[in-house]
Amino acid sequence: MKAAASYMPTEWDEKPYEQISPSVKMTRASAVFEFKGEMEGRGLVEYLMYYRHADESDPHNAEAVYVGLIRFTGRLHGKSGSFVLEDHGTFEGRAARSTLTIVPGSGTDELRGITGKGTYAATPKDCQSELVYDLA
Repeated sequence: MKAAASYMPTEWDEKPYEQISPSVKMTRASAVFEFKGEMEGRGLVEYLMYYRHADESDPHNAEAVYVGLIRFTGRLHGKSGSFVLEDHGTFEGRAARSTLTIVPGSGTDELRGITGKGTYAATPKDCQSELVYDLA
């Protein structure tokens, strides 16, 4: 099945843990995403990021790669439960783009046995996600 959703970061707490040079750093971020659409609920997120370029005066003027884990809890096409997404992405040109993989064995309740992959794209104006998944 395919599920499309919009999402919005409602919390974002990012801190550097290694400042390599004035414009190159590594950070850790904790976030909360609210999803609406065929995937409705909340995502708790932990990211590790490497900034090839960061502009302290404009955080969106950056180039970075990141990895993260997102625990989604809510409803997917009306089925309740949770699952974990592995997130690999880049941030360039004021936009984040990710590939997602549902972590095998992470599904709970009506989403137990879920497998699949997806993508998301986030710009300053819009955040969209799409999953292609199977329920065993």
